[in-house]
Amino acid sequence: MPAKRKPDDALHGPELVKETARRIRLARTHWDAHRNGACRLERTRALSLYDRLSEAEKEQIPQVLRVWLRYRSEKYFGDHRTPPGSGSPGRGRRTREDS
Repeated sequence: MPAKRKPDDALHGPELVKETARRIRLARTHWDAHRNGACRLERTRALSLYDRLSEAEKEQIPQVLRVWLRYRSEKYFGDHRTPPGSGSPGRGRRTREDS
């Protein structure tokens, strides 16, 4: 059985850096597998941890992960995007009344 994790607010220093990188990697894994809901959740968690890091600690996160978190994923999950579940139910389908 795996060891229990500390709550995110109890993490500091190297543990916080490691957990942040782990969450970003997990979000990228979900992204690659086209699991957008899970990706959005992990990205949100990773971003909240990332915002707690100091500038020196942020430099310890691999650049590839930082770029994905801050820029690439912002394109798809940013505030300018329509939130999940808010689309019309029959969008794109034609009904008999449309014909």
